[in-house]
Amino acid sequence: MLISSEPVAAHSPKEPVVIGHRGASAHRPEHTLLSYEAAIAMGADYIEPDLVSTKDHVLVARHENEISGTTDVAAHTEFAHRRTTKTIDGRPVTGWFTEDFTLAELKTLRAKERIPDLRPDNTAFDGLAEIPTFEEVVQLAQRHRVGVYPETKHPTYFDSVGLSLEEPLLEILGRYRVRKAFIQSFETANLREMRSKTRLPLIQLITFGGKPYDWTASGDPRTYDDMVKPQGLREVASYANGVGVDTRRILPVGADGRLQPPTTLVKDAHRARLDVHIWTIRNENSQLPLDHRLGNPASPVYARATGDVMGFLSKLVSLGIDGAFCDDPAMGRAVISGRG
Repeated sequence: MLISSEPVAAHSPKEPVVIGHRGASAHRPEHTLLSYEAAIAMGADYIEPDLVSTKDHVLVARHENEISGTTDVAAHTEFAHRRTTKTIDGRPVTGWFTEDFTLAELKTLRAKERIPDLRPDNTAFDGLAEIPTFEEVVQLAQRHRVGVYPETKHPTYFDSVGLSLEEPLLEILGRYRVRKAFIQSFETANLREMRSKTRLPLIQLITFGGKPYDWTASGDPRTYDDMVKPQGLREVASYANGVGVDTRRILPVGADGRLQPPTTLVKDAHRARLDVHIWTIRNENSQLPLDHRLGNPASPVYARATGDVMGFLSKLVSLGIDGAFCDDPAMGRAVISGRG
């Protein structure tokens, strides 16, 4: 049975969409209602929650299921015994995990800035926000008439512990009759599964290297490099409406840190009738190609100073992308609106 009964097309290529990456994470601690509210105020078309599960199978917005870097859990002595090591996508990870907490327990924690050295101003908001549920993010988006762009995090892992992400995700989208949404994943099997259950557009995420973890788990020898070839893109188009790619897949960076000539990925994807969304547009010099860094490299604040992020994004937009994940949606909105 289809959860969303009405077909929803992928975004028109006439104007790229601005996606608030984890909200407005350049200005507020990521994946908080504070961050999502800021992104909406800055002109984001969509807000992006990364989704993981609680012990009682409620979807919450966190970049990872390990939460020591994004919450004050380490300061809660009542949860000290829950610190543990798990194998997530083939790698050992130590800390506290959402799937070991009920929603009520997670709500006693408070969010904090994940990268305070790079974004010290965001630490002013440490301790002010709860971990939001996906339902709360959807409610916020609907109040402000913006879209949601959820990502299922580690779907193979969550399936293995009996906390599948896809069913509660589609249930919430269906219950709130969400029509402005994209659903994204770095894995493939769960996107194929959802294709038969929703007509909302699906986005296959593609990193600069590596391979989908479900391919690793199944012994599939292919990689993301195979996925971006014309034949791979045609296969993606059999179950997804678009690809979400690392900017380096479109504008490679050379050994000297400077941009190289663009690839044919955007054109190849469009020939396969796939939208192309790029990630992630970040303000800081350390997150930009050398060509777009500004200021004195000897300055102690050079790494976190704002570079020519608008110039970098303008180059990508000129190549025909259909959307951009932006840590600072205001920068993205300025570029898109300026071109319009």
